[in-house]
Amino acid sequence: MQMLNLGILAHVDAGKTSLTERLLHSVGVIDEIGRVDDGTTRTDTLALERRRGITIKSAVVSFPLDDVTVNLIDTPGHPDFIAEVERVLGVLDGAVLVVSAVEGVQAQTRVLMRTLRRLSIPTLLFVNKIDRRGAREADVLRAISARLTPAIVPMGTTGGLGTPEARFTPGLSPAALDVLADLDDDLLAAYVEGAVTDSRLRAALTVRTRRAQAHPVYFGSAVTGAGVDALLAGVRDLLPPAGGDPGGPVSATVFKVERGEAGEKVAYARMFSGTLRTRDRVPFGPHGSDGAGGRAQGRVTGISVFDRGADSRVDAVPAGRIARLWGLADIRIGDVIGEPRTAYERFFAPPTLETVVVPGPEVDRGALHLALTQLAEQDPLIGLRHDEARRETSVSLYGEVQKEVIQATLAEEYGLDVTFRETTPLCVERPVGSGAAVEYNNKEPNPFLATVGLRVDPAPSGSGVAFRLEVELGSMPYAFFKAVEDTVRETLEQGLHGWRVTDCVVTMTHCGYSPRQSHAHQGFDKSMSSTGADFRGLTPLVLVEALRRAGTLVHQPMHGFRVEAPADTLGALLPMLAGLGAVPRTTRTRGELCVLEGTVPAARVHALEQRLPGPTRGEGELESAFRHYAPVTHGTVPERARTDHNPLNRKEYLLNVTRRVGG
Repeated sequence: MQMLNLGILAHVDAGKTSLTERLLHSVGVIDEIGRVDDGTTRTDTLALERRRGITIKSAVVSFPLDDVTVNLIDTPGHPDFIAEVERVLGVLDGAVLVVSAVEGVQAQTRVLMRTLRRLSIPTLLFVNKIDRRGAREADVLRAISARLTPAIVPMGTTGGLGTPEARFTPGLSPAALDVLADLDDDLLAAYVEGAVTDSRLRAALTVRTRRAQAHPVYFGSAVTGAGVDALLAGVRDLLPPAGGDPGGPVSATVFKVERGEAGEKVAYARMFSGTLRTRDRVPFGPHGSDGAGGRAQGRVTGISVFDRGADSRVDAVPAGRIARLWGLADIRIGDVIGEPRTAYERFFAPPTLETVVVPGPEVDRGALHLALTQLAEQDPLIGLRHDEARRETSVSLYGEVQKEVIQATLAEEYGLDVTFRETTPLCVERPVGSGAAVEYNNKEPNPFLATVGLRVDPAPSGSGVAFRLEVELGSMPYAFFKAVEDTVRETLEQGLHGWRVTDCVVTMTHCGYSPRQSHAHQGFDKSMSSTGADFRGLTPLVLVEALRRAGTLVHQPMHGFRVEAPADTLGALLPMLAGLGAVPRTTRTRGELCVLEGTVPAARVHALEQRLPGPTRGEGELESAFRHYAPVTHGTVPERARTDHNPLNRKEYLLNVTRRVGG
């Protein structure tokens, strides 16, 4: 039987989870359709999801579709949980993007479609809610063509729009020939010769859909079931089945990690190659890591696969399937099991906000630390930052809704009452110029048995951090070079102003060490011989001095925004934007609407969302996404409290690290 791993994606409230319920009911997996409002859906299993009526965690459910077994993955629609969507994209064979027939193309719909097209994931579009008052067909098709992709093929016509009797009648649109002929030279030639048959047209549609070049569009209603059978036929006939050789080397990608009833880790993995069996011992780790470093080993103690709305234990899972795996205690989201591959990548921008978690008066800090660590395991983009001196923990975020969800999760699942400080932007530092520093072994004021010289140079935006050598690799033990590189990367997490330093090249210019020494007839004398600790202790002092000489500039995260509002509200809209630090770059009118595009500090996006309804009479629409980091050139430079031993203060640092202040 063929497999198909299918993602359901949408802007929040477009009806994605309701469509999942309808699909499961249509194929006979469930007898009664759950309702999001009642908290009875199959895929929204968290109590918080059911209470709030939104999807927070991706969920997998399986159903048979003739000779195809479909693993359907329901994903969150709210932009604060885009990390969940990101992890799913790397394991999909195809997708259904849900659009509301009433609201039309919304902000998150555009973000998702751009990503699906960039990754060449075959995608069908389902225009939901045709039974709702205000449902439109022609307007929505025009919006899809203009704002998502022009390569759309309507797969039928609607009737009775906006009524409970709304229906969808399948039938290939005459526009299909125009769209497909632009993509297929052979079809264009057949058209010129008058030799295009319906079967040839449908064959071309299948080929171009599977290549993610054309996108069939279906209309329907998850509530009444209209159009759902046609959509299922499209899923079966137009999307490509999962590939992979079950007899090949094992290679799988982990896209979700959760905790089982006993607190054990359970990994959700898509098998791309080979067959994984219980009791197999397998390597796993980040994609691209080599076999020598960065990869752990573990034994698989249990496997389950998804089948007809449930999951069942099996002894083996072949290529093409999605499985839940037990036994890999150190597994993380994004890890590759078996042969390394590059399927898991970051498709969306990282979080740009941060807040401090404030425990309630009765909360045990150790229990809170453990709970936050477990949440970070399930969502790696919840970056944790511990400040031992202040006994504080910060978390990185996408938005305010995510903060509310973390608070509720800690209360409901862990019994921990917490609040948060005000959300602040997560800035970065970039070197302004070049700077170098060196300290020599056995030379004051260096108390460490090591020579380290480093130079910091700026690098292009987005390039991250690179470490290079200008010394011979054989001039000292490799472990010492490794200690320097690891410490450089760790130290750069906190620059001169406390922010992560990025877009730079750090070059090791000097090195030296004291070889192993011992007194006659005695063992190794640590006080006379260099160890990795010497290099780990000295490197931060040298690096921050090089950074001082190079200079750094703090950059704040900026979002690109697009506001669509009634044209007659422009006069009230512009002052509001200016008050939030938003800078419109383009302003244009389109009929009775005005469209403004520009940039706004990430820290002000939530305020913009809250204030937009006022000047626009509730008709303004906002779309925003991280665009770039911009230097802070006016006002007070944002500072971030340090959580390390503060190498910026040499005396304080040496007292903390060596209990000495000099050689």
